[in-house]
Amino acid sequence: MISDKQIVTILSGGKRLRPLLAHLAFKACTKGNESSNDYQRALEGGVVIELAHSASLVHDDIIDDDSKRRGKASFHVKKGIANAILTGHKMLSTGFNIALRHGKEFAKLYVDSWEEVVNGEIDEVNFNKNDVKHLDEFTLKSQIFKAYEKIIDFKTAALFSSACKAGVLAANMSEDVLRVFSNYGREIGLAYQLADDLVDLANGEMIDSVIIPLLNRIENKTNKFKMFEKREIKRKFKRNQDKIKQFYIEEIRKHINKAEELGKSDLIPQSQYKELLKEAPTYIINRMLREINVTI
Repeated sequence: MISDKQIVTILSGGKRLRPLLAHLAFKACTKGNESSNDYQRALEGGVVIELAHSASLVHDDIIDDDSKRRGKASFHVKKGIANAILTGHKMLSTGFNIALRHGKEFAKLYVDSWEEVVNGEIDEVNFNKNDVKHLDEFTLKSQIFKAYEKIIDFKTAALFSSACKAGVLAANMSEDVLRVFSNYGREIGLAYQLADDLVDLANGEMIDSVIIPLLNRIENKTNKFKMFEKREIKRKFKRNQDKIKQFYIEEIRKHINKAEELGKSDLIPQSQYKELLKEAPTYIINRMLREINVTI
């Protein structure tokens, strides 16, 4: 039987960014003047998103054959692949049951969020294993880069968006406010994944779904896609390292700026928490980038 202790083990470590954003969205909507019942709903909303996120990491490590997670052995390395898959599923069902207790809107948010994450994972697997091999020389660079952006949006940004929406739902706010926070979270998620990819590249990781679109965007002067040979990738990356770094910084800054503008929306009541909404995007991303001594 899968124990709660195993789930707690998987949840240990990590930055807790998604629950943090859910909590911040809730506080910003209520100005800190919430009922204890609504506060409990907000906390549990953050929990269900973190359960989904952590389950995705367990499954992702199996797919990518990653032996390390957060500086320790991956769960499937310690407990076996079968146990890891089933524990991930157990986490998802636990999260869904919590969401159901808070009504249809929470449950739908949870299911829709997980569907986006799975679609992003499928797109990435197909890109890395199959799709890239079948692209012809006339495929436009813009198409290949859109595939990269779509993976980022579904796989990472969706859960950042959902975390913010969970906080807003717990605060019983309008659809207009929900939309603002949905976009706010998504922009932070996009910036975060770009920062994460930049850190990975700086540390020598060369994932097809990241490096191939990137090299095409940076190096090719034509509008045609070019499939680089494996032996070319490291050489071309090294040659274009400064351009790649600058490209990432510009893209990250673009999403941070959008998030900051959304955090200033007149639909959000004025409070100390609204001020934190404006500061959070830069703070979160710089915490990620400090590993490679980059500041936005």
